Amino acid sequence: MRAKYVLSEVATGLWRNVTMTIAMMITMAVSLSMLGASLLLYWQVNKLKDFYYNKVEVSIFLRNDVTDAQRSALAAALDGDKTLVLKVTYESKQDAWARFKVQFKDAPDLVNATKAEQLPESFRVKLIDPKQSAVVHDKYKTFAGVDDVIDQRELLDKLFSVLGALQRLALVVAVVQGLAALLLVANTIQVAAYSKRREVAVMKLVGASNWFIQLPFVLEAVFAGMIGALIAFLVLVSAKVFLFDGSLKSLTNLLLPVAWSDILKLLFYLPAIGGAVSAVTGWVTLRFYVRV
Repeated sequence: MRAKYVLSEVATGLWRNVTMTIAMMITMAVSLSMLGASLLLYWQVNKLKDFYYNKVEVSIFLRNDVTDAQRSALAAALDGDKTLVLKVTYESKQDAWARFKVQFKDAPDLVNATKAEQLPESFRVKLIDPKQSAVVHDKYKTFAGVDDVIDQRELLDKLFSVLGALQRLALVVAVVQGLAALLLVANTIQVAAYSKRREVAVMKLVGASNWFIQLPFVLEAVFAGMIGALIAFLVLVSAKVFLFDGSLKSLTNLLLPVAWSDILKLLFYLPAIGGAVSAVTGWVTLRFYVRV
C-alpha cells in the first residue's frame, strides 16, 4: 500500500511539473552526454597511447655524403646494441621513394615534384623498450654520417598533449553542465514541495516520517536523472553508428575505432551517475532548503 502510494505521488508530481521535469531530463541528458563523451575520449587516448607507443621507432637519417664505411659502422653498432635495439631496418633512397609514393598517392603533384635522390637513406630502429627512445636518440645522433635522428615518441607526445587538452575541455564542459543540472534538480524539487505544502503539513500531523514524505520528491528527481541518462546513452550510440563508424570511418588508419564494449559500459555508468546525483541532490535540497 505504501509503495503504491509513493509511486502514485511520483507520477502525480512528474505530471504536475511536466515542463520543469522535461527541462531537467534534457539538462541531465546534455551533461551526461558530455560526461560520456569525455569518458570515451579518455579511454580512446589511453588505447592510442598503448597502441602507438608500442610501435615507436627511432629513424636515423643519413647524410647525402655518407660513406660506405660510416654506414657500415652505424649498422654494426645498431646490430650489436642488444640492450636497446630490437630490430633494425635499412631503408635506401629507392626504398624511401617507393614508400613516399604510397604515402602520398593522393597528392600526385607532390610525388611528381619529388625525386628519389632527394630522400635520405635511413635506419628504422624498433626498440625493446619504447620508453628508451630518448636514450637511443642521444646515443646515435653524434655518429659520423648521421644527419638527423627523429624520435617518434616526441611527435606522439605533442599529439597526445593536444588530445589530453581535449579530454580536460570535455570534462570541464561536463562539470559545468552537471552543475546546471544540479541547480535545476534542486529548483524543481523546491517547486514540487511548495506546491504540495498542504498535503505535507497534513502528513506530518498524522505522524508520517520525514523519509516517507521526502521519498516521492527524491524519486521524481531520480526518474528524471535516469531518463536523461538513457537519452545520453542513445545520443552516444548514435554518434558511434553515424559519426565514428560513418563519416569518420576514413580516419581509422589514424584513430582506433570506438569499441562497442566501451559504449555498453556507459549503459551502466550513466544511469548510475544520473540516478545517484539526482538522489543526493534531491535529499540535500529537502534536508536543508525545504521544510518538510
